Amino acid sequence: MSLRLIEHPGPVLEARATRADGWLEKARFELEPGLTLLDALAVRLQSHSARSATLALRGGAFGKLAYVMPATSSSPDHAVYFSGRHDPPGVATLQEGCVTYGIRDDGPWLHCHAAWTTADGKPGCGHILPDQSVIAEPIQAEAWLMRGVEFRVAPDPETNFSLFQPFSRPVVRPPDARPAFALRLAPNQDLCTALEAECESRGIREAALCAGVGSLVGAVFDDGRVVEPHITEVYVRRGRIAADANGRLKADVDIRMVDHTGRISEGRLRRGSNAVLVTFELLVEPLSSR
Repeated sequence: MSLRLIEHPGPVLEARATRADGWLEKARFELEPGLTLLDALAVRLQSHSARSATLALRGGAFGKLAYVMPATSSSPDHAVYFSGRHDPPGVATLQEGCVTYGIRDDGPWLHCHAAWTTADGKPGCGHILPDQSVIAEPIQAEAWLMRGVEFRVAPDPETNFSLFQPFSRPVVRPPDARPAFALRLAPNQDLCTALEAECESRGIREAALCAGVGSLVGAVFDDGRVVEPHITEVYVRRGRIAADANGRLKADVDIRMVDHTGRISEGRLRRGSNAVLVTFELLVEPLSSR
């Protein structure tokens, strides 16, 4: 299946990726009940002196869950948009999700796509409103703390959204920190081949994705399944870039997504068939270089 593309309202910049180099440190912790997702993460990450991080969340529950879904746009100002707010009653059990945590207007902010089960047993997936969703049971977090680089919300003329972008932030390298680079991919490029190109340009022969949040123009999976609805929200469950038997870099990216009809899908993306819809935020850890 050929790469599906989308036209956004603003000018298409020549640069299709923004990246910044830094380091990462790993941490694991619980998110405290009684706080919003944003406040709970801010407390934990501030205790690690981290202004920015990517995270994988698992387990726990929200006593109050507020979220939005991908949706069509009713205005020419945006090619796609968000649904109205959803507030399912009762406790929602978190299955898993990913977070990009960074800075907006000089304060903490985050972008979270996740999957959950509501009190009536229905599975859900979407974009959690972090300052409106309150934790009821502890959530387990695996964090990649970013050093010397951070995500900050900045205007994006092409999509007409304000989006997380990576920026360098001069610091002294912590003794145990490992090299990493933050990456934002712009629309209408295949996610897998863009990751391969980034690694190839840096002489990286193997790398791991440290979570990841974004959107795709529908999806085509390795097993042949196709998600036809083109407006989606996505998070990375696992991602690795490594040389194949012929020595060429190949990105294997496993995702879960929800489309604007409410259908939830998951699987490994087919290389060359999955264009970024609005944005993709990633932290990449090189594991070996040539």
